[in-house]
Amino acid sequence: MAYWVLSWVLTALTFLGIAHLVTGFRVAGFGTALVAAAVFGLVNSTLGVLLKLLTFPLTLITFGLFLIVINALMLRLASVFVPGFDVTGFGPAFLGALLLAAVNAILRHLISR
Repeated sequence: MAYWVLSWVLTALTFLGIAHLVTGFRVAGFGTALVAAAVFGLVNSTLGVLLKLLTFPLTLITFGLFLIVINALMLRLASVFVPGFDVTGFGPAFLGALLLAAVNAILRHLISR
């Protein structure tokens, strides 16, 4: 349970960092980032899993890189449901998904120690 809360808060903080780095990726504040992280997690764990299963052959062909495209689509979808969390195109969504994956990999490595 504590790991989920920590992961949720770190994802929200990552969203705030990405909003400062990527034009077209906007988060209104920390509360909005928390809601966006929760919605992104729900969308990614439901529809994202289904899309990952359906596109498994394409993911194999691209050596897993297509997963970033799916995560970008899930970021765009989450932005539809959360007021104050705006991702204004596929480019910012792709860059956001790329940065989110990189930061999450680093943070999970640090947390697991």
